[in-house]
Amino acid sequence: MNEMLASAGAGGIGVLVVVVVLVVLVVIALARSVRVIQQGYNGVLKRLGQFHSVKHPGLVLLLPFFDQLTRVDVREIPRTGDRQDVITKDNVSVLVSATIFSQVIDPRAALFAISNYELAIFQLAQTALRAVFGGLTLDEALSERERINTELQQHMESITEKWGVRINRIEIVDIVPPTQVLAAMSSQKEADQHKRAAILTSEGQKQAAINEAEGRKQAAILAAEGEKEAAVLRADGEREALIRQAQGRAAAIGTVYEAILEKHPTPELLAVLQLETLSKVAESSNAKLVVPYESVGLLGATQALKEVLTQAAAAPGGDGPRSGGGPGGEPGTQPGR
Repeated sequence: MNEMLASAGAGGIGVLVVVVVLVVLVVIALARSVRVIQQGYNGVLKRLGQFHSVKHPGLVLLLPFFDQLTRVDVREIPRTGDRQDVITKDNVSVLVSATIFSQVIDPRAALFAISNYELAIFQLAQTALRAVFGGLTLDEALSERERINTELQQHMESITEKWGVRINRIEIVDIVPPTQVLAAMSSQKEADQHKRAAILTSEGQKQAAINEAEGRKQAAILAAEGEKEAAVLRADGEREALIRQAQGRAAAIGTVYEAILEKHPTPELLAVLQLETLSKVAESSNAKLVVPYESVGLLGATQALKEVLTQAAAAPGGDGPRSGGGPGGEPGTQPGR
């Protein structure tokens, strides 16, 4: 009896163990048949070791023990490499570090075209940096970072495309020349600053001299124009004065001439007027009178005639000299005194 009970108990334990194992297997099978892919990842499904399909974010059902799912990050990933020593075209050793922004665009190629695409990108970046910087001088390397970034990206894209990885951009983080080169560059920069300052100073002095010369030129031009205008105005004034004097003399001569014509002058009266005019000319301190020899006798006769006429005019009851007969035999008029 005891033996039967013992055998029954042993059989129950064996069944229990089998049931527990089956339950564990079912749980494991269920756990392996359901997967959740997060946003930003893709899943590569392999069935019996071969590529089956690419799964997108969400719930994925698998065949337990037959399917295997590998997650692949398809987000853009920045990878900053360590500083590495590169040699430029002019044989200067510099330390360079760069950041590579890459993204998986084909999860199948990223898993099956290369064993480790992340390590491959890192190694490829090092060789690309050496190749690009080897074709540039130090000055070009320090001043043309955009060109370096573009050449690095073009150099790497042609290789990473077959890996299912896209190089979005490459940024040079730092370029460190040797200490002695930095000191020489600092000295050169200081010399350039002094040179620029000297050039600016000389340019300023040159411009100041030009401005002063232009100012003197403009002042001389304005002064000359002022003198010209003043001379023109003086000439106009003198001309106007002469015109007015001539007009006054013409008016006076006209008036005298008309008065003489109205009184019917005699030759004796004209001789007296000529004598008075010559006397006035002779009385001037600045006047010089040149009289021909033949005219000396005429002057004496004229002076004698003037005295006779003066005495006749002063005699009581005497008539003044009369002119010759006028037109039609009319007696002339007595001239005014």
